[in-house]
Amino acid sequence: MDRQAKIDRYDRIIAQLKTLLPKSSDEQARMATAVALLHHKMNHFFWTGFYELKDGRLIVKLYQGPVACMELPKDTGVCWAAVNAAKPVIVPDVHEFPDHIACDSRSQSEICVPYRNADGDITAVLDIDSDVLNNFDDIDEMKLVEILALIPA
Repeated sequence: MDRQAKIDRYDRIIAQLKTLLPKSSDEQARMATAVALLHHKMNHFFWTGFYELKDGRLIVKLYQGPVACMELPKDTGVCWAAVNAAKPVIVPDVHEFPDHIACDSRSQSEICVPYRNADGDITAVLDIDSDVLNNFDDIDEMKLVEILALIPA
């Protein structure tokens, strides 16, 4: 998909979320809706979901795709890298990322974006895996940050 087509697709998802999200003030419902739209509207999103940061642990919550790791070992993998850096992390080839956590061997590339609640605290991380190498870029980062900003009620 070329850059403009990707931007256009994300913009359609954002427009749809702006219509859907006001229908509930429940954060979990809003997160689940964002995950479902992203997973089913974006090509090559193999696994799409949130890991909640709870008591210093990352625990799987809302997701679409194959069975996930239920808990991610502290300070390892792409999700923890994003949480610890407090910024998105894009990995073009997960096999080259130190301490990558392989929940499913079909995963080839990954992006993780910290989620901030209404108070601005990181309470989760959006994790998206692709079955294609080098599937994520600056457009994904920019648009996913924009989408996550829509979720807090």
